[in-house]
Amino acid sequence: MPQPQMTVLEILNRTKVFFEKKGIPDARLDAEYIISYGLKMKNRMDLYLNFEKPLTPAELDVLRTMVARRATREPLQHIIGDTSFRGFIIKCDRRALIPRPETESLVDMASDSLKGIEKPFIVEIGTGTGAISIACAKEIAGAKVLATDVSEDALALARTNAEANDLAGNPDAESAASSTGSTASASSASSANEASSLTFAQGDLLNAITADVIANVAGDSSAKIDCLIANLPYIPDSEKDKLQPEVAKYDPALALFGGEDGLDLVRKLLQQTEGKLKPGASILLEIGSEQGEMLKAEAEKYPWLEFSGIHKDFCNNVRFVSYKAK
Repeated sequence: MPQPQMTVLEILNRTKVFFEKKGIPDARLDAEYIISYGLKMKNRMDLYLNFEKPLTPAELDVLRTMVARRATREPLQHIIGDTSFRGFIIKCDRRALIPRPETESLVDMASDSLKGIEKPFIVEIGTGTGAISIACAKEIAGAKVLATDVSEDALALARTNAEANDLAGNPDAESAASSTGSTASASSASSANEASSLTFAQGDLLNAITADVIANVAGDSSAKIDCLIANLPYIPDSEKDKLQPEVAKYDPALALFGGEDGLDLVRKLLQQTEGKLKPGASILLEIGSEQGEMLKAEAEKYPWLEFSGIHKDFCNNVRFVSYKAK
């Protein structure tokens, strides 16, 4: 006599228990996401409409493979292949950090700082997946966005995400920028915000921003930055052993660690900003929860900047600092 087929609800409950045994945070939620994705449902809520649906052997095989991957603590976003950032779908893999929901506030902060500025010149350092720059290009009217990263692999991922979000490449700008020694490609938004553009350049911090690259983005090689955004590596080297396996095993180390106290690259970037920003321009940085007061105490090291605040995320945790160019 054939065995009865397992239902969606049964596999969901078994997966939740299995994930809990493996120490996976949000075990039930992750199980719901994996099963709904593996069964090609439109969204997670469809599970609740299909609890009694029997699963075929082929469907069970697909789910077993995905569940086994998550059990090794591979990030859910890598298994599914993407995540949402301010409603934009961002492809995720080992080439860059997975964009976190808390980071979305940087886009709001940038937008607020640029009110009243036409065609603002925005620079993001360390773009990773490109999520922040994509959101800025799509949401801030007339924005000329330049996104840089030291990692060629990360930039390849960011370009893929830009194209997937209707920011199509401009080969003329790419060839012009490549003559400077930076790898760059420009993109123009084909959304409602037609005047916005997104350009990528490869290099270390502000060294990626040559006069030719600036000319490609802003139309003038002497243009100054209206808003500088960075979510640089800020985890102290001593905390490597404290990270969740999803981070320690699957995120690139290049994007995680910032030296003894985590602020090596942040300080290096701030030192490079002299003469690069318009008066009143904002610098917006994501940091660790203990680093805001440290940077505030060091503000006098950058006399061309005014430290303008320590900011919390929507979870009420210290997450960002801001500066204004004098």
